[in-house]
Amino acid sequence: MELLHTCLNVADADRTADWYVDELGFERSWEFTVADGDTRSVYVADESGVELQLSDTPGEEPSADGDRYDHVAVGVDDVDAAFADLDHHGVVEAPTDHPEAGARVAFVEDPDGRVVELIEPL
Repeated sequence: MELLHTCLNVADADRTADWYVDELGFERSWEFTVADGDTRSVYVADESGVELQLSDTPGEEPSADGDRYDHVAVGVDDVDAAFADLDHHGVVEAPTDHPEAGARVAFVEDPDGRVVELIEPL
């Protein structure tokens, strides 16, 4: 088995895809619209090929139910630099060391308020 992608329901797939591309260096990989024409999915991939499926349906807003989703983790070379450079939409946790996990991390929000963890190995 292998992890292919994680699907996130978003308010605007293009806006959120642009954020992952412009701010975190992902690349758009492909997209499709379901046969009924309502739901559109845009995929972005990291350099190893792991994808996020960003799905939007006109007139529907994603749920804010935190019990169904926690965060997306993204590896970065320098957490402090990424944190300072990102056009994030909210700070959840400023950069801090987590020696027990062997990492320096920060948590920010994407355009839809989802939490993105930035991870730099210590």
